[in-house]
Amino acid sequence: MSFRWLNKIKWDETGLVPVIAQEVGSNDVLMFAWMNRDALSKTVELGEAVYWSRSRKKLWHKGEESGHVQKVKEIRLDCDEDVILLKVEQVDSLACHTGRHSCFFQKFEGSVDAGEWTSVDPVLKDPDTIYK
Repeated sequence: MSFRWLNKIKWDETGLVPVIAQEVGSNDVLMFAWMNRDALSKTVELGEAVYWSRSRKKLWHKGEESGHVQKVKEIRLDCDEDVILLKVEQVDSLACHTGRHSCFFQKFEGSVDAGEWTSVDPVLKDPDTIYK
């Protein structure tokens, strides 16, 4: 088997590439994660997002515990060949472990000397009921 297509990607010094998950249709940016070669290969093989967990040091099939799987509809590589964009169908509309649709739910408001981060998206499901 030839995986030459993986060689086009500019992996960082630890063998990872940043990945943005974007929802098909709404174009909402759902989350940011990392992949290594195995994660990207598995993503292509399964048609579902598989990431590399830097904290757990292992592959992480999105939704393996929560059921909030990301079905991959398209994979794109940016012009510098060092960032991947996954266009996904988000099962159950929840991508964030906080029970929100997107991990990008905090919005900066204010000025440089008096700014703050405000949660602008609702919790759709209590995180305590999502994970076992």
